Amino acid sequence: MGSRDFISSLPDEVLGKKVLSLLPRKLVVSTSVLSKRWRNLFLFVDKFDLEDSTSLRNDGFSDFMEKTVALLLSNCPTKRLTLNCRYERSSVHRWIRSALQRGCLELNLQCLYGHSLDIGIFSSSSTLVKLTLSSYLTCLLGYVPLEEGTVFFPVLKTLSIGAVAADPDLYDWLISGSPVLEELFIRDVGDGDDPPTWTRSVVSASIKRLAIFFHLLYNTEPYEDDVEIKTPNLEFLDYSALLSDDFDVGNLDSLAEARLDLRLWELPTTRQFGDVTNLVAAIRNVKTLHLSSASLQAFYYCCFTMPVFHKLLHLSIVSDKENGWHALPRLLLKSPNLQTLAIKGLLHKVTYRCGNACVCTSKPEKKVLYKTCLDISPRDEVKGMCCLSTCRVKVLEISGYGGSFREVRQMAHFLGKLKYIETVKIGVEEDDSNNNNSEFLRANLRTLDRASSMCNFQFL
Repeated sequence: MGSRDFISSLPDEVLGKKVLSLLPRKLVVSTSVLSKRWRNLFLFVDKFDLEDSTSLRNDGFSDFMEKTVALLLSNCPTKRLTLNCRYERSSVHRWIRSALQRGCLELNLQCLYGHSLDIGIFSSSSTLVKLTLSSYLTCLLGYVPLEEGTVFFPVLKTLSIGAVAADPDLYDWLISGSPVLEELFIRDVGDGDDPPTWTRSVVSASIKRLAIFFHLLYNTEPYEDDVEIKTPNLEFLDYSALLSDDFDVGNLDSLAEARLDLRLWELPTTRQFGDVTNLVAAIRNVKTLHLSSASLQAFYYCCFTMPVFHKLLHLSIVSDKENGWHALPRLLLKSPNLQTLAIKGLLHKVTYRCGNACVCTSKPEKKVLYKTCLDISPRDEVKGMCCLSTCRVKVLEISGYGGSFREVRQMAHFLGKLKYIETVKIGVEEDDSNNNNSEFLRANLRTLDRASSMCNFQFL
């Protein structure tokens, strides 16, 4: 039994679609020389992932691979085609056309080596469900620009565009030409002095999940154009970018979860730039909200009226030693039904703007670079009421707890003010060199006074 080839005895369908489909294309083609049994099995493969470094060499095997792939794509049903190689552009165009003609469901085009692609070769497909364009791919519109309306993907549900050089119109055409699009991912990080390609606009009635990462590393001028988001059926939003001048946001009443990383510009002058008021108002119905440390500053400096988050149940923030908890007091006061407060790291910049949410004792700074919603129209609720004492949070989650003096003081402040807390989950930073230290930190936390008699600890 030890010498018998059990794998070769499997049915052709299993060997082709279940076994060979999991292997790199080079190995799949190589199996054709093992024996007569394996000679034609690669014809059953319906997923083609071409990420072969041999394509960089002008040798016989590369020529054989190119001819074999052309044969397969011309004669076999294709569910997925992934290209990340440096074959001739004419070959790549031919493969894409063949795959789409054979009913391709998923097309993943990327190139770490740099590759130009004529977008006209796949401007429409009646079967494509997922399309990815990324990794230094240059999308060309061809010698004759496409007319508006010629891009049409009637069943496309997932579209990812990242790190591509393209005509800005491409974004609008792809989005408007995909009437049932549900997931959209945009990553525009720029390259050198190249201008951004994303038009800062997403308009779609079908999109449910939207993720945007928009950062130009070498750009020192603020984004003066507004960001437009018109997605009435959006359920999840992940947005990371330096602030634009304003946000033109439509109805987002279906939004259940939002992740925001809104970064302020480091301008040489004291002038204010950016306004997130409309964006904050649009996400008022979220149930889960994740904010970076920079977003807390943006909410504080560039939001002039904060709505009440009646449906917010879970709020998580990230601490950073360079930023304070500026907007946390207002957020807690504006979230009457909040159940869970999660904080990644307790250490943050000491500043009087954190209010009574923490134990900061710094004196007011002399220079204020931005006027804020609190500075312009201070509320009695912020000045007179403790945001923790009125907070109805039942679960407090702290990760990255190190047990420093400031962290212990902050935990004592939380436990002494949160009257409705039931569970405190603590992720203690493990010290491999001293296991007793973790036990000491846990024991020390249990000795702190608690405003809630139902408060219990869980150490993660």
